[in-house]
Amino acid sequence: MSATRVFVARLAGCGVFDPVGDRVGKVIDVLVAYRTSGAPKATGMVVEIAGRRRVFVPISRVTSIVPGQVITNGLIDLRRFTQRGQEQRIIAEILGRKVNLKDGSGSATIEDLSIEENDRKEWIVSDLFIRRPKTSATPFTKGQTLFVEWSNVTEDNESDEVQSAEQLIATYSDMLPADLASALMDLPEERMIEVAEELDDERLADVLEELPEDEQIEIVQDLDDERAAEVLELMQPDDAADLMQNLPEDRAEAILELMDEEGAEDLRRLMSFDEFTAGGLMTTEPVICSADSTVAEAMALIRRKEVAPALAASVFVTLPPYETVTGRYLGLVHFQRLLRYPPHERLGTILDTDVEPVSPDTHISKIHRTLANYNLVALPVVDHENHLIGVVTVDDVLDHLLPDDWRTEDEGGI
Repeated sequence: MSATRVFVARLAGCGVFDPVGDRVGKVIDVLVAYRTSGAPKATGMVVEIAGRRRVFVPISRVTSIVPGQVITNGLIDLRRFTQRGQEQRIIAEILGRKVNLKDGSGSATIEDLSIEENDRKEWIVSDLFIRRPKTSATPFTKGQTLFVEWSNVTEDNESDEVQSAEQLIATYSDMLPADLASALMDLPEERMIEVAEELDDERLADVLEELPEDEQIEIVQDLDDERAAEVLELMQPDDAADLMQNLPEDRAEAILELMDEEGAEDLRRLMSFDEFTAGGLMTTEPVICSADSTVAEAMALIRRKEVAPALAASVFVTLPPYETVTGRYLGLVHFQRLLRYPPHERLGTILDTDVEPVSPDTHISKIHRTLANYNLVALPVVDHENHLIGVVTVDDVLDHLLPDDWRTEDEGGI
């Protein structure tokens, strides 16, 4: 049964389907237009389709809204979504705004709002779910919540904070870093920076790795040096080095001075290599074990949450020390091979020594051919003394082979 009243925050991420039940995308936001009188009217939805492209679906093409999904008449304009001046996005721009209650009882913040279908098949903003300011200094308490009709509030146009960044972040909390990065890129520049600054350090580091160069720089330039250093330390070293190389030299050096000595040394080493070489592409944090380590010990290391999937595909075996720059490189063991041997088996007995490591000055053109020819997802990088200094992964290579605007360019079809 189709709903006639829907709370918008619950629509974020819902699947969008055509009349025969095929999924065509997911809801990103709902747009409304303000009117000279009465509550705003919903004009349509921002929907993400194949290729992570955002398109506009007019509300007139939505035939049904049921729990967890939106049904359309199947007619979707594939042109990229462009927001018109009179429209506002509920999730990105309205949730978190301050309002004043007309009964004089004070102000509150919008945490959600509902749209309701009237007799003319129009979707109109009806009830607001709002939260009053806290009355206690205790950090474990929140302000009172209540439902009010749109007609019983006025927007606080004098507030400097148009929308609470915290509220928007809460709406985006379940998004993967790549999807959150895409959502941030849809926001106005000032809004993008404001929301990014409110993310916790780990979340911001993950998002920065997914953003294009220009947006990375805009966000980091707005952070103070101390926070920038903390965030960059949480990023993959190769991504952090790429970002640092695009900052002004004096700013990059100030940030490096605030980082721990080992992390700063890794970044300086990566920044010394040309961008399109193995040294410029590699990460300095592969999974490294000794030849005496067991299969069980190796499996425990690659199970760690912080290990990226491409790095978890192989364990690299060296002589001590076991952090880059390591002792002499001995070989690697693929994850699939670990699964074929008992937990007590020593890695030294199952080494793959056929994969030839590359030097840090090896050009990207040779690296991607090697990865493709031998079906590899990671390639060891060694110095002139055969010490392991890093690993180039297939995702690092893809980032450099794709066009600069690959995150935003149009893709044909659904």
